[in-house]
Amino acid sequence: MLQQAKRSKRGTWTIASSSLLILSMVLTACGGSNGKNADPSPSGGSAPASPSASASASPSDSTPAEKVKIEFWAQKFEDTTDAWFKKWVAEFNKSQDRVEIKLTIVPGDAWDQKMKAAQAAGKAPEIRTINYGNVANAAKTGQIMALNDLMDPAAFDDLYDNIRDFVTVGDKYYAYPKLVEPSAVLYYRKDLFQEAGLDPEKPPTTWAELLDDAKKLTKKGVFGLATAQTAPDLGWSSWGMQYNAAGHLALTDDWSKADINNDAYKSVFEFYQNAYQSGAMPKQALAGYADIKPFGEGKVAMEVCGSWAIGQLRNTYKNMLDKVGVAPMVSIDGDQTKTTATLGGWTLAVDGKAQHPKEAASFISYLLAGDPAIMIDFFKTAQFSKFSPRKSVDEAMKSDPDASKDAWRAMIAEKVIPYAKAEPIYPWDISFALSTGIESAMKGTSVDKAIAKAEKDINDFIEKNKLAGTNPKA
Repeated sequence: MLQQAKRSKRGTWTIASSSLLILSMVLTACGGSNGKNADPSPSGGSAPASPSASASASPSDSTPAEKVKIEFWAQKFEDTTDAWFKKWVAEFNKSQDRVEIKLTIVPGDAWDQKMKAAQAAGKAPEIRTINYGNVANAAKTGQIMALNDLMDPAAFDDLYDNIRDFVTVGDKYYAYPKLVEPSAVLYYRKDLFQEAGLDPEKPPTTWAELLDDAKKLTKKGVFGLATAQTAPDLGWSSWGMQYNAAGHLALTDDWSKADINNDAYKSVFEFYQNAYQSGAMPKQALAGYADIKPFGEGKVAMEVCGSWAIGQLRNTYKNMLDKVGVAPMVSIDGDQTKTTATLGGWTLAVDGKAQHPKEAASFISYLLAGDPAIMIDFFKTAQFSKFSPRKSVDEAMKSDPDASKDAWRAMIAEKVIPYAKAEPIYPWDISFALSTGIESAMKGTSVDKAIAKAEKDINDFIEKNKLAGTNPKA
């Protein structure tokens, strides 16, 4: 579900440069994680060494040195996330003799303006939250600093391979991941499966099976399937299906032209067209893609939504949890080792002009790359609807009483995240042009015409904005 616009986030899920991303796309995706903060229990994982010794060392003489004060700006998320940041900033500050972190929570709708003003005045925070989609471009323009010489290399070795790439540009690491959220997970009603003669322990695994089951589950008052069906939602929620069918996203690697006029992309357009035209989906969206409400209220038997929906279900629809099944999003051919979801999420980075980069990085090492118990504390507050980018944290969760017994968490961590890919870093306008074509096909335009129009719009945007050759990761 990725980035701020997706996640009222999140999201989610502020992708590159377009103002269209401010659309009402998914402002609830990270919502619903209102669990209480829990004190971390001892974990059995081995944490990467935290390079904070220099930050906590005592002065050589008896005169107390003035503390180095580091500004840390975090975008506002759920109240529980804000409380978690405050808690662990306070704990870090208690442990330090010479460094003090000053936390400022900034509302998402004020972030860009406040950050630009601070940068122009030479007063940008030394530590900031940044989503995956913005890391490469921020690195290219010097907004954030490489961390290779500021953090223990073991911290980056602890990241899963596919997630490590999210914060890498060339041979440098420019941010450290906090969490990931898969954009697509299948939620289904086991009781309604039984009523329709379907096996509740065998959810669909292919696109064809999903559509077939959706038709069987559709009855008076209940639609078989809910998923994205408007261009703003389709723009980001379909990335996983694009990867699944084509093995790539909408542009060539050098960003010189669209790469969608092919059989793989035709299958994506046809899936949405068939689902919509079959009657198994409502003709008008019952809610935005990021909201599990239609499923929670019993209006649909299956819903495709992001992992954040787990928190929504556990907080708002507790009485139906024993009827809910959670499975990986279906694959075009049933092979669920192929990508079925992209991963949105957030990181911490050091400002490119930071005056105290080592001290700033020592806090990032402490909070995100240190004791696994700190991050387990965060995932508990999120009702295990967000997931760890670190191997040691997942290993430690096996010994945690709450995490170890959470079957939904284990399923997503083991069967979805290892095969997921990053959200695109090209401008949102590209995704919106494609999703406008998908919506057009859903409502009756032929797939060939819809793709041709989307291809032209994308290529026109590339030419107008001189996008060719500008991919910072190419």
